[in-house]
Amino acid sequence: MTFAASDVVPLTQARSRLSELADQVKAGSEKLITKNGESYVALIDSNRLDYYHRLERERIHLLLLDDIDKGLADIEAGRTRDARDALADLKRAAKRSAPR
Repeated sequence: MTFAASDVVPLTQARSRLSELADQVKAGSEKLITKNGESYVALIDSNRLDYYHRLERERIHLLLLDDIDKGLADIEAGRTRDARDALADLKRAAKRSAPR
């Protein structure tokens, strides 16, 4: 979503106009609050925030499923090794690189 100039509000104005800005946000707009001329926080509808959080969780789940798929493909292709051996190799490498 792009912001119109009227959606960018300095923090000093937002303090005095919070109720008005909240009504505008509830009606569908989003507000970008600035501090010292820089983006600071956004004012968005709570339902939209919940939606964004659901999207984020969904994306994480899709990434995990993709990792599972890659892991299963590695197993099928024989690209695996014993976890104990891998951990032992990591420990040996850490000891070699540790400062003496």
